[in-house]
Amino acid sequence: MISYVNKLGTVRVGDSSPVRIMGILNTSPESFYKKSISITKQRIVDAVNKMEEEGADFIDVGGMSTAPYLSTMVSEKIEMTRIVNAVKIIQRITNLPISVDTCRAAVAKEALELGVDIINDVTGLKYDPSMPKIIEKYYPSLILCAYSKKIITGNQLLETRQLFKKSLEIAKSVKIPRTKIVLDPAIGFFRKKGKNSFFTKINSDWVKRDLLILENLRSIKLNMPLLVSVSNKSFIGEILKKENPSDRLAGSLAAEVVCVLNGANIIRTHNVAETKEAITTAQKIS
Repeated sequence: MISYVNKLGTVRVGDSSPVRIMGILNTSPESFYKKSISITKQRIVDAVNKMEEEGADFIDVGGMSTAPYLSTMVSEKIEMTRIVNAVKIIQRITNLPISVDTCRAAVAKEALELGVDIINDVTGLKYDPSMPKIIEKYYPSLILCAYSKKIITGNQLLETRQLFKKSLEIAKSVKIPRTKIVLDPAIGFFRKKGKNSFFTKINSDWVKRDLLILENLRSIKLNMPLLVSVSNKSFIGEILKKENPSDRLAGSLAAEVVCVLNGANIIRTHNVAETKEAITTAQKIS
């Protein structure tokens, strides 16, 4: 099997590298986890400084919540303004690679014009027909999430692998090598129903799908680095009967540790310090 040396931005990622931590910065007031929201300049500065001090390897900036169960769609202009403002502030205070969480080509273009390193597309380049062309022009690193516009009815492990392969084909068609790509199984984004266009419809239990994926991460990796984002997600709330995302820290840390032990290479999280400590401890013991 071919062994690839992957980089996300300037940071090496993959099985031969340490587990990396991606800190989440949401500039969208509608985001499901209210503690992650930073709108003002000072709050953005404080949040980024804190994440860097706690050991984050990347900062992931979002300007629109894509949580399937919330009505959070905002205009492209609003998302773009939020992203651009945040990126400019972050670039002034840190050299950490910046990831922009968007599936809109125009937003990605503005971010890439500013020198952003990474585009994190929750639809795996499949939502906006113009996104591949923008990716080809600016040649960023990519986080490609499993996503389908059509309902998924088969084996969720096999289907997730197939969805990854389709996104990798799109990336290859615009000359982005595998060495600049990380895959994300889109935990929380496979649902029977939702309120936006950014989730994948399935006809089976979504909690069981997420747990199946997390139990079998190595089987879906395709010899690629894998990013997993489970921080404060709904399946943890379902397991622990914790409706408020702010009450899911312990469950999040447990899930993140299991993800790393099961093969995850990057953990995207709201809780950088706690996540790093939990993972460091677990790796020493395992």
